Amino acid sequence: MLIRLLRTYLSPYQKPIAVLVLLQFLQTCATLYLPTLNADIIDNGVVEGDTGYILAFGGLMIGVSLVQVICNIGAVYYGARTASAVGRDIRGSVFDRVQSFSAREVGHFGAPSLITRTTNDVQQVQMLALMTFTLMVSAPIMCVGGIVMALGLDVPLSGVLVAVVPVLGISVTLIVRRLRPLFRTMQERLDTVNRVLREQITGNRVIRAFVRDDYEKDRFRGANTDLTEVSLGTGRMLALMFPIVMTVVNVSSIAVVWFGAHRIDSGGMQIGDLTAFLAYLMQIVMSVMMATFMFMMVPRAEVCAERIQEVLDTSSSVVPPTAPVVELRRHGYLEIRGAGFRYPGAEEPVLKAIELTARPGEVTAVIGSTGSGKSTLLGLVPRLFDATDGAVLVDGVDVTTLEPKLLARTVGLVPQKPYLFAGTVATNLRYGNPDATDEELWHALEVAQAKDFVERLDNGLDSPVAQGGTNVSGGQRQRLAIARTLVQRPEIYLFDDSFSALDYATDAALRAALARETAEATVVIVAQRVSTIRDADRIVVLDEGRVVGTGRHHELMAGNETYREIVLSQLTEAEAA
Repeated sequence: MLIRLLRTYLSPYQKPIAVLVLLQFLQTCATLYLPTLNADIIDNGVVEGDTGYILAFGGLMIGVSLVQVICNIGAVYYGARTASAVGRDIRGSVFDRVQSFSAREVGHFGAPSLITRTTNDVQQVQMLALMTFTLMVSAPIMCVGGIVMALGLDVPLSGVLVAVVPVLGISVTLIVRRLRPLFRTMQERLDTVNRVLREQITGNRVIRAFVRDDYEKDRFRGANTDLTEVSLGTGRMLALMFPIVMTVVNVSSIAVVWFGAHRIDSGGMQIGDLTAFLAYLMQIVMSVMMATFMFMMVPRAEVCAERIQEVLDTSSSVVPPTAPVVELRRHGYLEIRGAGFRYPGAEEPVLKAIELTARPGEVTAVIGSTGSGKSTLLGLVPRLFDATDGAVLVDGVDVTTLEPKLLARTVGLVPQKPYLFAGTVATNLRYGNPDATDEELWHALEVAQAKDFVERLDNGLDSPVAQGGTNVSGGQRQRLAIARTLVQRPEIYLFDDSFSALDYATDAALRAALARETAEATVVIVAQRVSTIRDADRIVVLDEGRVVGTGRHHELMAGNETYREIVLSQLTEAEAA
C-alpha cells in the first residue's frame, strides 16, 4: 500500500527525482574515492617521505570533498522540496475526498480519525519520502560500491564482509517484523487521544456544568497511558537496533584489524590498504545503518499509508451526476416520492415511504417525536445523503441529477446545530453569497432579528467571530445562521428546528419577518414547538420514520392522535383550539 501511494504521488516529480539520484550517485562516488586517495597518500607519501606527493593528492582529496559536499547539498535540497510537495499533494487529496463525503462516510471514519489521517499519517509518509531521498538512495550505492572497493584492495580480508552483512540484515529484519503491529496500534491509540481531547474541548461547558473535571482527567489519562505503553514498547524494540548494529560493527572492525595485521606482516597488503579497508568497512556498515534507520520508519509509514489509502479508496455515497441538469424551468417546487433511508448495517430504515409536497408561497411544517427522522428527511433535499429508496425532486428534477452548484443555489438549509466559522460576522454571512453587499447583509440581519445585537458589537459587520461561534450566545448563533441563508436567497428554505434557542417573543417576530421575506419561496420547517408551526399551510406528522398524518392544525387536532398528543404535551386544550 505504501509503494502504491508513493508511486501515485511521486510520478509528477520524475525530473527532480532523476536529478536527485544523479547528485546522490556523484556524492557517493566521491565518498567512496576518498579512502583510496588516503591509502595512496599513506603508502606513497607518508611511508616514502614524499611531501610533494602528499600535497598533490591532499589537494585532490579537497577537490573531491568539495564535489561531495556540493552534490549532497543539492540532493538534500531536491529531496526536501519533492518530499514536501508529495506531502502537500497527499494532504490535498485526502482533504478533497473528505469534502466529498456524505454524513454517512464521515460518521463511518469519525472526525478525530479523519483529522489524524490528514495530518499525522501524511506527515509520517512525507518523512519517509524525505529520508528515502536523503539517505536511502545513497545507501545501496555506498554498500555495493564499498564492497567492490574492499574486494579490490584485498579479497581474502573481504571474507569478513560475508559474515557481517547477513548478520546485520537478519537482525534488522527480525526487529522490523515486530515493529509493524506496534505502529498500527500506536496510530489507533493516537486516534483515541484525539477523540477524547476533541470531546473535552468541545464539551468544556458541559464538563464544568456537571463538575466532571476529575472524571475527564482520568479518561484522558487512560487514553494517554495506553498510547504511552505502546510507544514505550516501540521504543524498546528500536533501542535494540542500534546496539546490535554497533556491536556487529565493532566486532567486525576488530576482526579486520586482527587479520589485516597478519596480512601486512606476511606482505600481502600495505598499511594504507588496511586503513582504506577499515574506511570501506565503516562506509558499508554506515549504509546498513542508514537502511536500518529507514526500516525503523517503514512499518509506521506503511500503517499510515494504509489508513490514508482507505480514505482515498472510499467513495462518497452521494455521487455527482455524470450529465448534470444545469437549469430548472420551474422554481421552488419540492416533492418527495416514497423516499426511504437506511444506514448501512442498520436493522430498520430511518425513513420509510415518505410522501411530501411543498410549493412556492406555502409553509410546510414537519413535526414528530424525537428520533422520528425529521432531520434526516430534510438532509435528503440538499443531498447531505441520498435516499436509499424513492426519489427527491426539485422543480420536477431528481436532485441526484442536478448540478451541485445549482442545487446549492436553489436550496438553503439552516441546520439544527448552527455552525459559524472563524472570521467576522460579514464573512460568515457571505458564505453562501460572496458578492452580497453590506446593505443586503444588514437587511438579512434585520429579518433574522439579529441587527440590534450586531450593531452593539464594537465593529459591527467586521466584529470577530470565534471558531464555531463560541463568542456569541446560542440564540445569536442561530439568528446569524438564519441570516446567512437569507443572504443566499434560495428558492427553497429548509429550517431544521432553527428556532429552538429563541425566546417566544423573538421567535414570533422572526417568523413574522420571515413570512414577508419568503412570501414567494418554498419554506419547510422542522420544529418541536407547536406554536412555531401551527399556522403552516401544511403540517406533516412523522412517527418512527413514517408519515402518519398531513393537514392543517385544526384538521390534525380533530383526526390525528399522534399530532394531538404532541400538541397537548405543550398546550392546554383551550390554547390548542
